[in-house]
Amino acid sequence: MPLRDMLRVLVVDDMSTSRGILLQALDTLGIGNVSYAENGRTGMLYAREKVPHLVLSDLYMPELNGLQLLQHLRAEPLTQKVGFILISGRGDATVIETGQRLGMNNFLTKPFTAAQLKSCIEAVVGRL
Repeated sequence: MPLRDMLRVLVVDDMSTSRGILLQALDTLGIGNVSYAENGRTGMLYAREKVPHLVLSDLYMPELNGLQLLQHLRAEPLTQKVGFILISGRGDATVIETGQRLGMNNFLTKPFTAAQLKSCIEAVVGRL
């Protein structure tokens, strides 16, 4: 069975348009086991309940931003090994450095193509 059929992905983004773009791109890649949360706090609660293999999180969100979500996930034994890709329209070096220090696995700048998303995901989980 291909990895894309087994992979559980959680998309965390407060903007419905951005969430929709991510969900559509994942569908294009053949990744169907996808859930989503509308903010970092809801994403954290969901990740604790149904531990995903990979979290794709926006940076700027209410409740918990992407870096805070990452910090919470890495602090808990159940979710500390979950793959984490931070997505933002701003590729700020400080944000990327902070993310790497907190255990971020990869970073993707908006806007992105499905091919860029695929490469980014494959760098974390392996070939789809």
